[in-house]
Amino acid sequence: MMQPKFIALKNKISLLVLVISALFLHSCGEKQPIIITANDFQQAADEVSKIMVHDIFSPPVASRIYAYPNIAAYEIIAQQDSNYRSLVGQVNGLSPVPKAQDTSLNYSLAALIAHMEVSKSLIFSEDRMQVYQDSLYKKWSEINQQEFEKAKDHGLVVSDHIKTWYDGDFYKQTRTMPKFSVNTDDPSRWQPTPPAYMDGIEPHWKKIRPFVLDSSAQFKPTPPPPYSLEKDSDFYKELLEVYEISERITKEGDQSEEIAIAQFWDCNPYVSVTRGHLMFATKKITPGAHWMGITKIACKKTNADFNKTVYAYTKTSIGIFDAFISCWDEKYRSNLIRPETLINNNIDENWEPILQTPPFPEYVSGHSVVSGSAATILTSIFGKNFGFLDDTELPYGLPVRSFKSFNAAAQEAALSRMYGGIHYRAAVEIGLDQGIEVGDLVIERLTLTAE
Repeated sequence: MMQPKFIALKNKISLLVLVISALFLHSCGEKQPIIITANDFQQAADEVSKIMVHDIFSPPVASRIYAYPNIAAYEIIAQQDSNYRSLVGQVNGLSPVPKAQDTSLNYSLAALIAHMEVSKSLIFSEDRMQVYQDSLYKKWSEINQQEFEKAKDHGLVVSDHIKTWYDGDFYKQTRTMPKFSVNTDDPSRWQPTPPAYMDGIEPHWKKIRPFVLDSSAQFKPTPPPPYSLEKDSDFYKELLEVYEISERITKEGDQSEEIAIAQFWDCNPYVSVTRGHLMFATKKITPGAHWMGITKIACKKTNADFNKTVYAYTKTSIGIFDAFISCWDEKYRSNLIRPETLINNNIDENWEPILQTPPFPEYVSGHSVVSGSAATILTSIFGKNFGFLDDTELPYGLPVRSFKSFNAAAQEAALSRMYGGIHYRAAVEIGLDQGIEVGDLVIERLTLTAE
């Protein structure tokens, strides 16, 4: 016969088992929240970059594909986080974004969904983005179907709003405008360059609606040195400098730091390769993509949360977008001939630049303008002496480079174009200053944080 104490203990154990079982069953039936991190946003942005490399977008068009999805995500986090302020009334043409009706909304999830939806609408290979998106949607719906559906509904509403906005930036109209007409009568004007002899890309880009610039010509740079092949002219001296630098560093070969710099910052999305009768392209990221990669590095180094990461990506991409508009306004105004053409015609017919010459006029250097703008904005976010290791080019077989600051990286990026043989000194130095002016304007015009 069992003792009373033993029976009591047995009853307590049974009760405890029942309680634990009930709690376990309850927890199994209760859906867990969907956790969205900064890393999730960065991975989605990286996926867009990969697709853009596959689709081969020109640098100006790529800047557009980065900016609008970031703004879509930013506008959603600004609805919930009082530390961030909406861009409505601060960038050209953006009307108030619909607000969420449900206060229990997962804003980070909605922001990421909006980013992917807008990205998908701007690229060519929508199917690639859809596969990536579907895999995430499946995972999120399995974690918490109700939470996912709420976030998706709001994300789609906001993405539709941003799509309507970007439809008014004059991009579609420029797709049907005439090709650039080459002036063969003036020896100072740009000529298509080997090996592909491509038409000048985006000759009408200055007509695209900027975000903060008053006009594409707001920071019109001083003109380049007057064209002249007289040996004592400033222009010829700059031409000869490009040739002499190239000759010197070519002799140094693999030991040349200048060649390493040129290759690291090449960022040419379409490098033509000719083998026999075949011509094909090797694909790389654009200058804007490289600076978005640096933005990612800075966010990771500082352990930036989801909202600050979206903020950093958005502010930087706005600066890159307007920098391209400012730069392209000057390129097709001055319409200056590239070093490759003049060196081949007047100095050395067998000379080839270290980098392949991009298909548009020389002045000013696009990479210099974009780098000046992006570095200025990133400095405003992360500080002046922000050292970092730049591994952005690792996927393209190039080693990591170390920089003491964003401005140091921008200065190197600008000089890389002269080392590469594709720009004169004036284009890189004045271009860098022009980009800094654009970046300063973005900082001055946009109040994104509550600080």
